[in-house]
Amino acid sequence: FVGHLQKNKIRQALPLFEMIHSVDSSALAQDMNRIAEEEGLHPRILLEVNLAGEGSKFGFKPDTIREELESLLALNRLSILGLMTIPPLAEDGEASRKYFVQLRELRDRLQTEFHVDLAQLSMGMTNDFAIAVEEGATLVRVGTAIFGERSTSKTRRESETNTD
Repeated sequence: FVGHLQKNKIRQALPLFEMIHSVDSSALAQDMNRIAEEEGLHPRILLEVNLAGEGSKFGFKPDTIREELESLLALNRLSILGLMTIPPLAEDGEASRKYFVQLRELRDRLQTEFHVDLAQLSMGMTNDFAIAVEEGATLVRVGTAIFGERSTSKTRRESETNTD
């Protein structure tokens, strides 16, 4: 599962997905751990990091995740496998490289400091996945390359009126 997981959807989501890529707060992780305990589950998760500080995106702040990781690692029902980020949208995929480097370096520091294996780096989408792989991505999201552009309500209306 990739995307913001709402608190009221945790119980439905946990048994459905192999991995939750976007655990974006300690509060969400604690709620997931409690529900996983109740349901007898051991969800695999990635911690989402908002490297650019974009207000429109969720995620741990890179300067506070270190402080929060110790308590997150104590949540015995969650398996934290790594980190995830979504860089700011850019025409040129090369603009994402600095965020991929930052996530890899953050992961490396956390692994060293906390003696924990955070092998997974989920970063890169259709326009920048090759750069993400160069910088250490183990998971990429390439839905647009496979399925094409998403249809928004505006593009649906335009295609319905253009019946050449």
